[in-house]
Amino acid sequence: MDNSVDYKAICRQVSDLARRVGKHIHSLRQTENLHIEAKGAHDYVTQMDKLSERLIVAELEEILPQAGYITEEGTRSQTAKQYNWIVDPIDGTTNFIHSHPPYAISIALAENDKIVVGVVYEMGHDELFAAWLGGGAYLNGKRINVSLTAYQTSLIATGFPYSNFSRMDDYMHTLTDIMRDTAGIRRLGSAATDLAYVACGRYDAFFEYDLKPYDVAAGSLLVSEAGGHVYDFSGKNDYIFGREIAATNHTLCTDFMNVIMTNLGSKAQ
Repeated sequence: MDNSVDYKAICRQVSDLARRVGKHIHSLRQTENLHIEAKGAHDYVTQMDKLSERLIVAELEEILPQAGYITEEGTRSQTAKQYNWIVDPIDGTTNFIHSHPPYAISIALAENDKIVVGVVYEMGHDELFAAWLGGGAYLNGKRINVSLTAYQTSLIATGFPYSNFSRMDDYMHTLTDIMRDTAGIRRLGSAATDLAYVACGRYDAFFEYDLKPYDVAAGSLLVSEAGGHVYDFSGKNDYIFGREIAATNHTLCTDFMNVIMTNLGSKAQ
């Protein structure tokens, strides 16, 4: 570990950056027409996504000049050996296009592939979620924790794939089991926000596949620092780059992960 890097101080800087850029982008959304491009099937980008990423990266370069980048829109793409920023300039672009929150800025810092700072700013409701390794998780400056809800009364969040439908049979079996045994399922359309909501107890668990590192990096740290657990679908730790994630509170972890691992664990992607 590089002792010169103060995770708490960096988290504060990134929190300020995310909120400033988010407020600016949200304001522009109210006054400017969107130019929408399709990156792939059901996968969209706007000029606001690109502007948000440029603004974020420009300031991150000042915060930690030696760091590399993993970014959704490719503003910076060169990674570094020790530190890397992982940036989603607008997570939930389809929601953003339709002015339908949530949509969020997600910024994480990885040190040797371990997430050490995570910030999610949900623009639609002006909510800033932040965590640093060993420092806990916070919502607008107040400490947050995962819920204590048991599986039978839990509210579970998920997301739907927009291009990779190869695992839909197993996914539908999972949805059936969860619908039968819990209080319900919700789908917001922003994985970063879903994870933040698990961290503060609004949701009790979340799962989704075919996700990218910038979708989950910041949110995964929020959950773990709020007292929750984060896994891949096989109950292991390959959730940042493994394109699948399950996040839970402690109380329902065993029951929830049994369902996920039975239906989705060790499946070919």
